[in-house]
Amino acid sequence: MKVASVLFQGEQRVAVERDREWSLLEPHTAGVTNRVTDLIPQIVGASRSSSEDFVSSEHRLEPVAESEIRFLAPLTTPGKVICIGKNYEDHAREMGSESPGLPIVFSKFSSAIIGPGDPIVLPAISQSVDFEAELVVVIGRPGRHIRREDSFEHVFGYTVGNDISARDWQKDRPGGQWLLGKTFDTFAPLGPWIVTHDEIGNPHDLDIRSELNGKIMQHARTNQLIFPIDHLVSHLSNFFRLEPGDLIFTGTPAGVGAGRQPPVFLKSGDELKVQIEKIGTLHNRVV
Repeated sequence: MKVASVLFQGEQRVAVERDREWSLLEPHTAGVTNRVTDLIPQIVGASRSSSEDFVSSEHRLEPVAESEIRFLAPLTTPGKVICIGKNYEDHAREMGSESPGLPIVFSKFSSAIIGPGDPIVLPAISQSVDFEAELVVVIGRPGRHIRREDSFEHVFGYTVGNDISARDWQKDRPGGQWLLGKTFDTFAPLGPWIVTHDEIGNPHDLDIRSELNGKIMQHARTNQLIFPIDHLVSHLSNFFRLEPGDLIFTGTPAGVGAGRQPPVFLKSGDELKVQIEKIGTLHNRVV
C-alpha cells in the first residue's frame, strides 16, 4: 500500500493507493486525521503481515483521480531526521576515504523537508550545492535496543529522498560543519509517497538512480549498502529511542557532483530526479 499526504481542493488530506487507485481517508472517522504521522501507529498495529488490514469498513474511503490531487512531502514534522554518510563503498572512495568501520551518523532539521515539485533554493552563502539520491526508511514502531533480527518489525515503509548538501560548509569550514551544510531550508526533498514494508519485500535489492537535467548521474542497487537497513535500525536504537515517523536517510551511491572531475554543482534552473524501484520518482527544480 502507498500512503501519501496530498492537497485536495485546498485541504491537506491523507490518501492511500491500492490496486493502482487512490482514495482519500475521511478525516475524523476511526481516529483518522490529516497527518500521515498520526496514522502510522494505526496502520502498523493493524497487522504484522499486511498493511491492507488497516483499510477496513470502519475507514471511509473517497475515491479520487490522481490528477485531482497534488502530492506533498509525506512527512513534514518527524521527530528525527537521521542521515547516514558514506554508506556505499564507491561513494566513500569518490569522496576520498575508505569504507567506514561504523555508520557515520548526522542529522537534518525537519525544516529542511520539502515535497515533490517544490523548489530547492540555493543559499546565497554557498557556492557548492550537491545532490544525493537516497532510500529513506520510515520508522513504524517505537523501540530502544532493538535486536537486528527484529529490526524490520519497527519499519513502516520507505520513500525517496535527496540529501542536498552544501559541500563548502560541510567540508571546508572549521571542524567540518556537517549539520549546517546539510540542513539549509529545502535541503531534504522527500516523497512522493511512502510504500509500506510489506509491499516492498526486500529493500536491499532496489534500483536507485538520480538524474540531473535528464542525464543519469548516480545508478546503483541497494544491495551495495555497507550497513544495511536492519543493521542501521538496531545500531541507532542503542543510542536513542526510535519513534513512529522518524526518518533514516540510508546513504547515497557514487556519482555525486563533488566526486566528479570537474565537480558538478547545482545551479538555478536545474531539474533533479531521484528514482527508486518499487517506490517512485521524486522531482524537484533548483532555483
